[in-house]
Amino acid sequence: MNIKQRLIVMNFLEFFVWGSWLISLGAYMIVTLGFTGGQVGSVYATMGLASLIMPALLGIVADRWINAERVLGLCHIVGAGLLFWASTVTDYNTLYILMLLNSMVYMPTIALNNSVSYDVLEQKKFDVVKDFPPIRVWGTIGFIVAMWMVDFLGWTKSSLQLQISALAALTLGIYAFTMPQCRPAAGLQKRSLASSLGLDAFVLFKRRKMLIFFVFAMLLGAALQITNAFGGPFLDDFKDQYADSFGVKHPNLLISISQISETLFILTIPFFLRKFGIKKVMLMSIVAWVFRFGLFGIGNPGPGLILLVLSMIIYGMAFDFFNISGSLFVEKEADIKIRSSAQGLFMLMTNGIGAYLGGELSGRVVDHFTVNGVKDWQSIWFTFAAYALLLAIIFPLVFRYKHEPEKLIAVPH
Repeated sequence: MNIKQRLIVMNFLEFFVWGSWLISLGAYMIVTLGFTGGQVGSVYATMGLASLIMPALLGIVADRWINAERVLGLCHIVGAGLLFWASTVTDYNTLYILMLLNSMVYMPTIALNNSVSYDVLEQKKFDVVKDFPPIRVWGTIGFIVAMWMVDFLGWTKSSLQLQISALAALTLGIYAFTMPQCRPAAGLQKRSLASSLGLDAFVLFKRRKMLIFFVFAMLLGAALQITNAFGGPFLDDFKDQYADSFGVKHPNLLISISQISETLFILTIPFFLRKFGIKKVMLMSIVAWVFRFGLFGIGNPGPGLILLVLSMIIYGMAFDFFNISGSLFVEKEADIKIRSSAQGLFMLMTNGIGAYLGGELSGRVVDHFTVNGVKDWQSIWFTFAAYALLLAIIFPLVFRYKHEPEKLIAVPH
């Protein structure tokens, strides 16, 4: 295989591991294990809690001491054992601890996967902005394939979804060690104590543009896992009213339209970034989140199925125009010596602080609108839509950015 094909396999497996359980674990916990909305939100918030420290910490390790591809491989091997263990437990406390530990080793791999991809492409003299999105799209395809496999095998409410994820993680852990070496940047060992601790990445906060960018990355990050956690339980609650509907019978297949949409929007990122710049692209993402939640609020698996399908399609813009474009923006703005740390910082703000707050607070919103076990899903989704709308109003007023298309032709070395 050529190097692009090898990176495609790596990205495919990276997100297959996640897609095996991310969308359906909420239904497994609520329907099979009997967890509350708050407990489900807390388990999903472990990804945010782990991301407060681990992506930045392991980004530092990859920047300074150990090859990034080796750190990536070790994380997945450890994660494989934790996922398999998690598949054998049924009580909330134990599952919470195991999923927290798994999050501590999995969440850093998203940034590490990006860093390894960027590094390898640069080694081979490719244009990262142009060549990375078509490679990254295979990560989304891996996510979709995992979702479909779990759905068709009838594992959406079974612990077997965690076992297939464990097997994929073990495979990727071994495969990562075969990737081209991504060595730490030369000379970093001689830097100051602050630099050795990775604090140099926080210098980005001194720039007003980057400070505001990271703040909104955190606020928007709160929305990332909400539909992942509660989309399945939402559809399952229609099992009495629309028992024979496609959405109730195959929730993962319906939700996977979101990921299919991702594959299309990822390919448009180079055009949109060069044409409109990061400010307008992020604003498009925020507005898309308003529609994502709002359409969930008025849709259903019966006559309102088309509204849910539209929500799934819009998700591609909501997720990619923020996550992928944001990562590329950070890559362009950060000095090469702090690149992995900067990606870790981006992860900390989005999938760390943002996702933790989103997981914890969304679970409380669900419980607040739950009476005698019955959830008022319309009020739940409209609450989330109102939050996104508030961000859409404020963001363009405070984020100042001059779009210079020529600087996006290639990521500076």
